[in-house]
Amino acid sequence: MDTEGFPVHIFENALLSLNRVAAKNIISAEFTGDNAFELIRGIISPALERIGDMWACGEIALSQEYMAGKICEEIVESILPEESPDRKNMPVIGISTLGDEHMLGKRIVCSFLKASGFNIYDYADMGAEDVARRVKDDGVEVLMISTLMLNLAVGVKKLRMIFNKEGISTKIIVGGAPFLFDRDLWKEVGADAMAVDAMDSVSRINDVLGVP
Repeated sequence: MDTEGFPVHIFENALLSLNRVAAKNIISAEFTGDNAFELIRGIISPALERIGDMWACGEIALSQEYMAGKICEEIVESILPEESPDRKNMPVIGISTLGDEHMLGKRIVCSFLKASGFNIYDYADMGAEDVARRVKDDGVEVLMISTLMLNLAVGVKKLRMIFNKEGISTKIIVGGAPFLFDRDLWKEVGADAMAVDAMDSVSRINDVLGVP
């Protein structure tokens, strides 16, 4: 199937109106059984990116962006189940707030990544020691960290020290208000990259893994 020229705005409008049924029907009508990633890249991701841009410009509420991501996450799970062999070459991703209880940013990133075909280990608000142990056990290649509070953002430095001590090679990508306020903070805490938003997270994952 060729998604070029597909009216992405129709799918986008269904998401913005929180119409799960309409959004799922649009994708179902184009799903052939073996074109899940084509649909993700040609329709789902572009719509989510445009919705993210709309939120950044203040045109829609954060809740709309979040729910759009959740609906897309559900759709992707229906066309590309977690056990699908098509996911076998996708990198293993983990996500955490390192103790920050403000989780909306993490949830948006998590939904966007799942809607992009990634499998995610969600470590919620675990502290640095617990996250390091789980990352090692789960074989996580890239750990996404989203924080709202500065003191927890600085906590990434502790996590990096643990990684170094334990010989854990997992890449760390950070995001959230403290890192947007101070664009050099990610370097100071020892992260490998910073993502400015959910859409940017996919590019940063590819960057730290050296994927073209």
